[in-house]
Amino acid sequence: MPYAHVQPSSEYQPLMVNHEIVNLPSASTIAFQRQQLAKRQPAPKALAILADPVFNATDCRFKDENCQEADQPQSSNKNLDVSAELQQSQLNRSAQNLKRNGWNRLPFTAEEAKAILKLIPSTNSLKALGFDANYNWATSGALNQYRILHFATHGIVDPKEPQLSGILLSSYDKQGKYLTNNKLSLGDLFNQDYPAELIVLSACDTGLGKEVNGEGLVGLTRGLMYAGAARVAVSLWQVNDEGTSILMQEFYQQMLQQNKKPAEALRAAQMKLWQDGRSLNEWAAFTVQGEWR
Repeated sequence: MPYAHVQPSSEYQPLMVNHEIVNLPSASTIAFQRQQLAKRQPAPKALAILADPVFNATDCRFKDENCQEADQPQSSNKNLDVSAELQQSQLNRSAQNLKRNGWNRLPFTAEEAKAILKLIPSTNSLKALGFDANYNWATSGALNQYRILHFATHGIVDPKEPQLSGILLSSYDKQGKYLTNNKLSLGDLFNQDYPAELIVLSACDTGLGKEVNGEGLVGLTRGLMYAGAARVAVSLWQVNDEGTSILMQEFYQQMLQQNKKPAEALRAAQMKLWQDGRSLNEWAAFTVQGEWR
């Protein structure tokens, strides 16, 4: 979605300049959340990050795990078994439904993750990057030990086929084997145990979903809240990889170094990018949904 480049010196002022904004998914979801949160103790550790998964067989990380270049569109792989072909077909169909050119690497997500992890002692965080940003880690019971979960990857909210929605994870292991479980589906999310104070989906369109009368949007946000998230930071349209990385680094600095609550920290980060003259499309898409207290 294109946006005009508005300078902070113009007469225009974004709503967040004077207001801290939190979206509510629905009254019933907030009521359900508060029942869950009433007696819950905060998780003992600070942050778990899953970022920069390996989507394609042409990814340069098969040769050098530290390479920085973006991978190429995936070529056809004749060695896939039937279940792998089915999964790949579903991912291709979601890309078509969302008018995207496949699922290629997001190179700035690794930079984003590494910068955020520097703000926290390694003993208080979990890092799953590249090949390790896989389904096994995403569904691991270890994640319920962290107050913040951060997913920096592609998100799918498919309006035509909602059952295909999910969070994309690594499609290959280090040996080049295709991983059939390469997506944390909406159904998976409803069955996870993520008792986090905040879950961040640093990806495109993650705050969208299907509108249900009386229940609001049913999508990734709702699944994560049923998994236990008190609040979720998501995007409302396609976002720029580099701009999102800059926003997220500032967001975490405001939370972890300035001790601000998520909605307050996001507002401060967005203000910083706006004052720096960055495009609305680089920072305005993200919002916090869920418990505002």
